[in-house]
Amino acid sequence: MQMLTKGLSLSREDIRRVAVITVPALFELVLSQLFTMVDTIMLGRSEISAVAIAAVGLTNNPTNLVRSILIALNVGTTAGVAWAVGAKEHRSANQIARNALMMMGTLGLMLSALLFAFAAPIVRFMGAGEDTFFYARQYLRIIALGVFPLSMTFSITASLRGVGQTRLPMTYNLIANMLNVVGNYLLIYGKLGLPKMGVAGAALSTVISQYIALTLALTTAFRAHTPVQLSLHGSWRPRLVWIRRILNVGLTSMLEQMIMQVGFIIFARQVSGLGTAVFAAHQIGLSINGLTWMPGQAFGVAATTLVGQSLGAGEKTKATDFVRMIHRMSMCVAVLMAALFLTGSHLIVSLYTTDMQVAALSAGVLKLIALGMPGICTQLPIAAGLRGARDTKFPLMASMAGIWIFRVMLAGPFIYDFGWGLTGAWMTIVLDQTTRAVVVYTRFRTGRWLHVGEKMGEKKEKPQ
Repeated sequence: MQMLTKGLSLSREDIRRVAVITVPALFELVLSQLFTMVDTIMLGRSEISAVAIAAVGLTNNPTNLVRSILIALNVGTTAGVAWAVGAKEHRSANQIARNALMMMGTLGLMLSALLFAFAAPIVRFMGAGEDTFFYARQYLRIIALGVFPLSMTFSITASLRGVGQTRLPMTYNLIANMLNVVGNYLLIYGKLGLPKMGVAGAALSTVISQYIALTLALTTAFRAHTPVQLSLHGSWRPRLVWIRRILNVGLTSMLEQMIMQVGFIIFARQVSGLGTAVFAAHQIGLSINGLTWMPGQAFGVAATTLVGQSLGAGEKTKATDFVRMIHRMSMCVAVLMAALFLTGSHLIVSLYTTDMQVAALSAGVLKLIALGMPGICTQLPIAAGLRGARDTKFPLMASMAGIWIFRVMLAGPFIYDFGWGLTGAWMTIVLDQTTRAVVVYTRFRTGRWLHVGEKMGEKKEKPQ
């Protein structure tokens, strides 16, 4: 603890605030990713192992693009609520939450319809072959039906995080994820008299769990005693002043995510050209790599919330110290996870597949993931802290530089021209993460991010 707080002006109460926000968020995100990994493991042990993993993998980037748009816009919700709470404007926090929920619900319906209607051309664009096209299209059409409940749940979760409440989102998301795993077992393999649906069963189970999560989230939002408690009473009329607060941060974050996801899609198409077995190994690597992002994202939740609340209260030194301590905590986790991947790679990938070629390729990927851990655990919490201060330009620049220089421009030469194959692909990922970390850390060190929110010059809303 002394190492984490050395040179910082944080009290025991401040440290407790970090723990109260981070621990439930970390628990929720890590377990959610583990449940997602179990999905892949179950498909990997089905009758069409490599084809099933590759087919679902072809849909990951398009669905991640949709998810990232929703999550990015809700970064604006978290930041807006956090600033309002820090300034003790609880009525404003409540109104931001209401407007965010309506906006996200509308957007969710639109994105759901687009994903369903264009499922076939999307998976063709992603490189689906004759062996994977049917399963990929089937999976994407079913998954599209869950975008609406997902958008609403994300909005409620973002509002609760803005007031520092991460325990309640942890609870309802974990319940939904556990039910998803049960549903996968029943529907993929056809247990308890249910039809054996394979890939379609995995998708259907996911959608059902997303509606369950929304039901639990709405119940929580209407009954929980927090500054963003929802009620059918009072005004639900959209207000430009509150939507502007959300979009001030959310639009730039959304642009960042769209640039990232488009880069990921181009990158995935290049890797898919290596064949079904190699692409399946790549998907296993991405599934495990997703776990490495969870600690950084959990610390990022704390950074966004505490920076927003601190700056809303006019405490710039505390905002800076929160980011410094959270980054130190994140780096400790990075070291532990890197050691795990370096020493246990073969054991971990053996859970996914019995195909020896796929397993050997995946084990090599895990060792490269270990090299990228410092970059991941630096850029995620620090970029989140910058967003909490409404400084979204530099995280955007970091993503553009890392992804488009390495994953897009250099992936082809690394994979094909130099003959490095899957190893070359993952080398570009490590370089991408490191570049993003350098850019956001350099911005943090300047201290200029502390003044971005002031320049926006927002006025307090008058009660009505």
